[in-house]
Amino acid sequence: MNRKLITLSNVAILLVLPVAALAFNPGGVPNAAPNLTINQLVDVVFSILWPIVVAFAIIMFILAAFLFMTAQGDPVKLQQARSAVIWGVVGVAVALLAFSIPFVIRNTIGQGI
Repeated sequence: MNRKLITLSNVAILLVLPVAALAFNPGGVPNAAPNLTINQLVDVVFSILWPIVVAFAIIMFILAAFLFMTAQGDPVKLQQARSAVIWGVVGVAVALLAFSIPFVIRNTIGQGI
């Protein structure tokens, strides 16, 4: 009997939660920018993401340098350090390509930078 009561109360809560969530109207979107274009939105997102990518790349290369320093001639550890450097370079190259794609598309379409 106790299990049926718990199950019934859980089902009732799950059925009522969407109604409760949709019951109140928070109003309009705060700080909405009515003149925001797709180009401006992409620029804002990239201006937020770019410092994060740069910081991650710096941390990756510092980690690789630390791996080289602590390898002490061990071939396995040296290979791990080399892999860290290679993947760091690959990550930086991919990030540069990803951040340049919108500029290439804008220049191809003719909207300029």
